[in-house]
Amino acid sequence: MFILASASPRRKELLEQIGCCFRIETADTEEAGGEGMTPSELVMKNAHLKAAAVAALHPDIPVLGADTVVSLDGNIYGKPRDREHAIEMLTSFSGRAHQVMTGIALAWKGRIWQAYETTEVVFAPLSAASITRYVDTGEPADKAGAYGIQGRAAVFVEQIRGSYSNVVGLPLHCLDGLARKAGIDLYGNGEGTAG
Repeated sequence: MFILASASPRRKELLEQIGCCFRIETADTEEAGGEGMTPSELVMKNAHLKAAAVAALHPDIPVLGADTVVSLDGNIYGKPRDREHAIEMLTSFSGRAHQVMTGIALAWKGRIWQAYETTEVVFAPLSAASITRYVDTGEPADKAGAYGIQGRAAVFVEQIRGSYSNVVGLPLHCLDGLARKAGIDLYGNGEGTAG
């Protein structure tokens, strides 16, 4: 058993998909804003903050924190502020490649193990009408970069290079490797072997 320090339904679904044994407890933290940070530094910092906040309450239970952003031309895109911001984001991705980065942090017994994954996503050229139609579904509201590759925006994607689950919100292969390194059993009782 471990704790997922995230309310993301996509992360929950991904962990259930691979048979993990976990419960959810959201982190009561203020995320870092990213000023002066690279995208990888930002996602690692926020994943660390989330995992550490919940681990402080449960030091003997492994805790997973994660954070995802989209990056293009040196700009970092989190969740859209509003409808217009979502349209602006998707317009900037139209016909171009961008990077999706997810940082993960596993906190357990006073230690934190971290990693991040980067996936390149190539969007087809998008018409203003297709962007507006998508934004009006409401789907972009809670997603980094204002789209969900596992949802209606799947038709926007020409190609991905890297981890699909990373674009959804949690790089499963990376997580499995990090958990093994930390001695945490994601699939059983979570006791692991780290000391």
